[in-house]
Amino acid sequence: MSQELIILPGGADELAKSSIEQFAEPASRYVKKGREGADATSRAYAGDWKRFTAFCVEFGRQPLPADVVTVAAFVTYLAEEGKKVATVQRHLASINKYHYLQNLPSPTPAQQLKDLLKGILREKGSRQKQADAFPLQEFKRVVRSIDTSKPKGLRDRALLLLGFAGAFRRQELSNLDLDDLQFTAGELIVQLKRSKTNQTGEAEEKAIFYSPDMETCPLRTLQQWVDYLRGQGQETGPVFRSFRLGGRGSHTLTQRRLHPTAINKIVQAWLGETYSAHSLRASFVTVAKLNGAEDSEVMNQTKHKTPAMIRRYTRLDNVTQHNAGKKLGL
Repeated sequence: MSQELIILPGGADELAKSSIEQFAEPASRYVKKGREGADATSRAYAGDWKRFTAFCVEFGRQPLPADVVTVAAFVTYLAEEGKKVATVQRHLASINKYHYLQNLPSPTPAQQLKDLLKGILREKGSRQKQADAFPLQEFKRVVRSIDTSKPKGLRDRALLLLGFAGAFRRQELSNLDLDDLQFTAGELIVQLKRSKTNQTGEAEEKAIFYSPDMETCPLRTLQQWVDYLRGQGQETGPVFRSFRLGGRGSHTLTQRRLHPTAINKIVQAWLGETYSAHSLRASFVTVAKLNGAEDSEVMNQTKHKTPAMIRRYTRLDNVTQHNAGKKLGL
């Protein structure tokens, strides 16, 4: 083989270099997006990091990179302030995340911090407050009581029924667009663009079915709400929108997407302060399991990845609800 055949022509090295470098900026953007995680989680991390940096400023410590002594003092401060164990753990995760984003070694894996957290767990207990599940009959009673002759009432009933029947997270309900709904003769297929466990936008669906009771049928109620939106000229955009309060108690539909916080307030307004938007999801799992649903069936709707998460979500604390004492045959 001749020498000329293996030597790059003049300027080829520079050409190859410029061709490769054109991918540096988008690659950096993709890496940043991959590291950030879910929007809601990122917001929680940002709040936790702000608290940690304020602590460091107060005591003259360096937040980034932080040392074990500083983090241990901060964790102790949180515990002494009466913060829940889950809150302390989340702050540690936030500190770890910010070090990771900056390619810095994180102090959080240190054995001293593990021992400290273990001691806090033993003293305070690790039981995490979870969203309550509501009794099905109470939920149906509340849903039937909503006046759907008014658009706001129709929206609220559709929101509650869809949230429960589809085991939706409040962020998922907020993100729903009309284009995500596919009504068929037998069911409704809801396309999920993204969710807490699906940050890459993979195809994910939920199925909503007809109920024989017209007043508690999630599919018929949602169809009525969609028909109302289309009657207002809304063929695309958010499924659940806010209303603007007008004179004499009137409500005017807006273009604004319902914020997840607003969805939580709607749930509490109808079901009570002891519940939250997450109760819709927890109640789906609980009611389904009480009615004999298998974990795989529940996971197909909730999109949980493991049966362990289904067991965590199932609210069967009532000693009379789910008890082998009923199966003794006496």
